[in-house]
Amino acid sequence: MSTTNGSFLAIFDHDGVLVDTLKLHQDAWEELGRQTGMALSPEFIHQTFGMTNPSILRMVAGETITDAEIAGLSDRKEVCYRDLARGRIALMDGVRDVLDALTEAGVALAIGSSGVRANLDLTVSECGLDGRFAKIASLEDVTRGKPDPQVFLAAAAGAGGAPERSVVFEDAPVGVQAAKAAGMYAVGVESSNPAQALWDAGADEVVADLRGYDVTALLARLRDRRS
Repeated sequence: MSTTNGSFLAIFDHDGVLVDTLKLHQDAWEELGRQTGMALSPEFIHQTFGMTNPSILRMVAGETITDAEIAGLSDRKEVCYRDLARGRIALMDGVRDVLDALTEAGVALAIGSSGVRANLDLTVSECGLDGRFAKIASLEDVTRGKPDPQVFLAAAAGAGGAPERSVVFEDAPVGVQAAKAAGMYAVGVESSNPAQALWDAGADEVVADLRGYDVTALLARLRDRRS
């Protein structure tokens, strides 16, 4: 991957960064709760946003839940999500401009998400992003969820990018922690959490959203970081 910017890579979290899916996921978890009787309040769902399904389900059901039970419940929840999301997904404000500016500058793009691959593929398809990402790393690519850096390292490896030359756009503190643990530059986006929580997690910068985000200035910061 040879680019004009020394093979920089931009990795985007999915939920809350590329697309605003919090309400859709809340509704899907609540539907799962109705189907199963599990205690899944909107407050709990918000608190655990960005964590993997297995981690969330273990918090609810306890460590006695089996891997097979987790897999079945996770699949049911994601089917609920896709049924709710289909036809209702749109990129968050400013995202398409940032993707276009990064591509124009020769920066490779990737997704690094705790979500299942089918959800990410649905977004890519519905938002007209086919072929834009060098790697899409999803729940299926990891055994450890954020704040472990595994998903971002998998994204970088799949895209052919070096962690120290990668930037991550994240809205969750656990995601920011994962990015920093991977040795990457972290841009916190305030779509789901307050700025201070993102700063406290170790973000290198925090923005309210990606509208008008200055990609040229970001690339200058990444070059300075390597000098």
